Amino acid sequence: METGLIGKKLGMTQIFSDDGTAVPVTVIEVEPSVVIQKKTRETDGYEAVQLGYGRVKQKNVTKALEGHFKKADKGNFRHVREIRTAPEAYEVGQELTADIFQAGDFVDVIGTSKGKGFAGVIKRHGFGGGRASHGSMFHRAPGSIGASADPSRVFKGTKLPGQMGNKRNTVQNLMVVSVRPDAKCILVKGSVTGGKNGVVVIKKSIKLGN
Repeated sequence: METGLIGKKLGMTQIFSDDGTAVPVTVIEVEPSVVIQKKTRETDGYEAVQLGYGRVKQKNVTKALEGHFKKADKGNFRHVREIRTAPEAYEVGQELTADIFQAGDFVDVIGTSKGKGFAGVIKRHGFGGGRASHGSMFHRAPGSIGASADPSRVFKGTKLPGQMGNKRNTVQNLMVVSVRPDAKCILVKGSVTGGKNGVVVIKKSIKLGN
């Protein structure tokens, strides 16, 4: 059964294994995630549980969300995410904590990459650019994309300038190095998408977790 938590990326550090090897880890804060709603195939067309994370004051949520959160009777939340799983194993108002994972488990971590604004093709896609010599008039431009009279359009997926980053991304098969329920955090080996204090979803790995 797939299970998961909402967390907040605190940053990276390193710990040392028993043989003295330095292991780079990402520290993810995991306060209890509260089950707000159970979604079933009969009522919603798919099965999932909706989780809330990061409590906020009542004045900071809309009336609609306030009524939605009231069903769980666990306060109001800043972040809401869904985990695709069988809802029968959960109860509305149930709190999921870090101890649903243990050291050695493999997880997938979903986050939003750092937004870097509008970027050209050299920075965004690694293009080589044109000659740097004086008068070439072609230095960092993308060049021809072949969209003349035929096909008279730009093909989808063509590598062109545009917004760089700020996209949902999943890093798969990260090993849980340590679970520390008393500190409300999980340490996973390797890097995780996004900047510090970015909200992430930690789920049991779909490839190595079964």
